Amino acid sequence: MSAKVRSDKPDSGPVIRRVSRRDFLKAGSVLVVGVSLFGCAAKKRPGESSPALSEPWSPDVYVSFDAAGTAFIISHRSEMGQGIRTGLPAVLADEMDADWSRVRVEQATGNKKYGNQNTDGSWSVRGFMQRMREAGATVRLMLEQSAAEQWGVPVAECKADFHSVVHTPSGRVLDYRELVAGAAELPVPDQKQLTFKSPDQFRYIGKALPIVDLHDMTHGTANYGADTRIPGMKYAAIARPPVVFGKVKSYNADKAKAVDGVEQILELPAAKAPSAYQAQGGIAVVASNSWAALRGRDLLTIEWEEGPNAEYNSEAFKKTLLNTVRQPGTPLRNQGDIAMALGDSAETLQAEYYAPHLAHASMEPPAAVASVTGDFCEIWAPSQDPQSLIPMAEKITGLKPDQIRVNVTLLGGAFGRKSKCDFVEEAVLLSKMTGKPILVQWSREDDIRHDYYHTVSAQYLSAGFDKAGAVTAWRHRLAYPSIMSIFDPSVTAAGAMEVGMGALNMPYDIPNVSVQAGQAEAMVRIGWLRSVCNIFQSFGVNSFTDEIAHSRGLDPKDNLLDLLGPDRTLDFAGLGIEAVEGYPFETRRLRGVIERVAEEAGWGRSLPSGHGLGIAAQYSFLSYVAAVVEVRVAEDGSWTVQRVDIAIDCGQYVNPDRVKAQQEGAVIFGLSLARESEITVANGRIVQGNFNNYRVLRINKAPETRVHLVESTAPPAGVGEPGVPPIAPALTNAIFAATGTRIRELPIGGSLNNA
Repeated sequence: MSAKVRSDKPDSGPVIRRVSRRDFLKAGSVLVVGVSLFGCAAKKRPGESSPALSEPWSPDVYVSFDAAGTAFIISHRSEMGQGIRTGLPAVLADEMDADWSRVRVEQATGNKKYGNQNTDGSWSVRGFMQRMREAGATVRLMLEQSAAEQWGVPVAECKADFHSVVHTPSGRVLDYRELVAGAAELPVPDQKQLTFKSPDQFRYIGKALPIVDLHDMTHGTANYGADTRIPGMKYAAIARPPVVFGKVKSYNADKAKAVDGVEQILELPAAKAPSAYQAQGGIAVVASNSWAALRGRDLLTIEWEEGPNAEYNSEAFKKTLLNTVRQPGTPLRNQGDIAMALGDSAETLQAEYYAPHLAHASMEPPAAVASVTGDFCEIWAPSQDPQSLIPMAEKITGLKPDQIRVNVTLLGGAFGRKSKCDFVEEAVLLSKMTGKPILVQWSREDDIRHDYYHTVSAQYLSAGFDKAGAVTAWRHRLAYPSIMSIFDPSVTAAGAMEVGMGALNMPYDIPNVSVQAGQAEAMVRIGWLRSVCNIFQSFGVNSFTDEIAHSRGLDPKDNLLDLLGPDRTLDFAGLGIEAVEGYPFETRRLRGVIERVAEEAGWGRSLPSGHGLGIAAQYSFLSYVAAVVEVRVAEDGSWTVQRVDIAIDCGQYVNPDRVKAQQEGAVIFGLSLARESEITVANGRIVQGNFNNYRVLRINKAPETRVHLVESTAPPAGVGEPGVPPIAPALTNAIFAATGTRIRELPIGGSLNNA
């Protein structure tokens, strides 16, 4: 196949180029590229396979060149501030030995040729770093082969060097722009022919590289979901049922129709169980501008048929959960003989913990644009999982996948909320119903009152000690509505996937262990939120660990290390926790971050009156994190966090600046949920609606944060989520150290007098 040459002119610095619909239609499902080094069809190498990809893979899925030698690298993961649209392209560019100033990053559309695009679970680098290295190494080798053919020399004498290839014996140099056309005619090298850079050769990997979106993000020119504008577009605001699975009984739209700019009032189909990611139904107001749509929506008079979930009340449910964990549940881990061990204990300790529902509350509320015609559907959305929008649009429009295009905008935060497609489904439905492009804009109140909530939880922990003070028994009972309930309403207890986030895989060297899950029915939509069940399970485990320390008369850090026991590799596969090849759970690495953060924080240092230090550690998303929080408690009970030290061992990292930023953000996130964030429900309706009553941390409460990266040669692991879980327990442990007051329920509030 003949090479296609791009007409894009290079300019300075990496930029984002958006591919137009016209280009997409011209190219079909083939990536619009300039000189494709590998032909337009994806070619499979001999013996090639990858669990991350759903079809044969070729490097030209991710990289192409124009006639000037500019390298265009595709980012197939969604950018929400974590820097992945810079990180993975930089990995490819590094192995390709590209000049970063001659690299342009393009955002992928939703397409299965990229493999998994669900930017969730802290696994983008883990899942695709090696794939990007392979793509870059392949390009580098083919450019070296092209140079060898032009010069008539052995390829072994040719070496890529910063966007050019050098003939080592003679010193001759060819720029990549002079080599790409020849390289495009070459066969894709066998993977066994590839060579990879050693860490000392890296130009970008492991270095603090500014993100490609930095200028646009800091100058107000970045494009998020609500920034999309297309000719003829209308705006929609929707009055959704205030109770999950509620329905419209009747409505009056006379006042709404009188608003200048309101054009149509439409009823959307009601949701049916299981909720999954479907739109919730309700009444939509379509208008010529967003103000008219929102004003018209507010003037609707609607009588709702609320259904059985209207019985849900937070206070009553809290009592139910606590009563549940006081009784035996379904055993998920039985090690030794817990009943005998507790019965024979010289001393026992027990405690209960509670944490509420939480909302995602990302700075950008959901918004999406859809344009549906008779033969094409185009979507613009801040989606974490763009491929999931294709089958949804297929079902609504009756179109085929190659007639559906999903454009991914920047995400103004997500935390797991935007992996659900309900808000995009609303735009597709309304565009099909009206025949016009539609922007569905959620307000902050829509966002908080119609979320997929982080689950509410109760925990009961007990421990037994022998006469020497050693911990011989550990019992942990939990009850909380399961995430799986959104797919199957009959699921009324958490399973190994959820309990395995810090409870089922508790790493302490204790001979008798029992972990049990109790029943808890879901009456709102439950979803994953940054760090998922690790949040409250870390709160329970680390808080109780601190209680054990004081019961034993030990320093909390020393107690923590003592409970970890000797260095060993843990295997929980028999408990239903999926093992990830190449990522053993090694207690030495958890011990390492505990010791590192304690040293950096000056653990044991003299503190002023009213100050306290607390420590906590957690293994999550295959990374190891520990935190020390210093709190100051005033005489009136008000408190502030003075400083947080956080250490992370995430294996090999791509960009240390982004790892640090993610941990700084995790500290703020963790302190928010510990201090004031809480979703409550009254008669099935969410009480909170905006930041006045769903509180997140204010800037004047933000602490000094010090991030400590552990250098490691281990494979890359999670970064975005692992920093959250240890923050709340480290904080509550610090409050105890300062005051002697135990906090067993979140949120704490701004004053201990109200705790």
